[in-house]
Amino acid sequence: MKRRTLDILFGTGGLVLAGLLLIAGIVLNSNANFAKTYVADQLSEQHIKFTAADKLSDEEKKAACLVEYAGKALTTGKQAECYANEYIGLHIKNIAGGKTYADLGGVQSGLKAQVAEATAANAPNLADLQKQLDGVTAQRDTLFKGESLRGLLLTSYGFSVFGDKAAQAAWVAFGAAGLLLLLGIAGLIHALITPKTKGFAVPEPENVAATV
Repeated sequence: MKRRTLDILFGTGGLVLAGLLLIAGIVLNSNANFAKTYVADQLSEQHIKFTAADKLSDEEKKAACLVEYAGKALTTGKQAECYANEYIGLHIKNIAGGKTYADLGGVQSGLKAQVAEATAANAPNLADLQKQLDGVTAQRDTLFKGESLRGLLLTSYGFSVFGDKAAQAAWVAFGAAGLLLLLGIAGLIHALITPKTKGFAVPEPENVAATV
């Protein structure tokens, strides 16, 4: 094969690959921008604001991100992760001694059954059982709301992470496209300055010893 032909093939192939990577980079960057904008818009609509620094409890101040974002509006994925884990997560643990919405389901059902039995028997402890049931029900409702909001915020954070990964992949694609573009151009330039008759990897003729 002629060297010029080989250079043209590699140069053209490099330019084609550069074009494909450029398109991939544009698509990834577009998805990254969409994710960032979408998360910011959705979080802004919730009107969530971090507690001001001077109003943070001693326990809340242990979370560096709550101190960093104090007083700011919640608009980014990282802020959503902080608020979900460090603020909501902290307060959820203090509602029912670390029990979750699911954990209190059995407790609530048991109390309902006891209240029903006490009501039928007109038991003297009916008022006490009803008070316990009301307390557990209130705790369970609060946990449901807190855990739901926490889950939604963490979902937004996860979506933002995918956006960040897409942005990183886009920059890699742009970098690779630029490198291939330069190599492709260099290959075509080399093809132009290479003599048409020059071959590629042509075996050199063997030296035949002269005989007398």
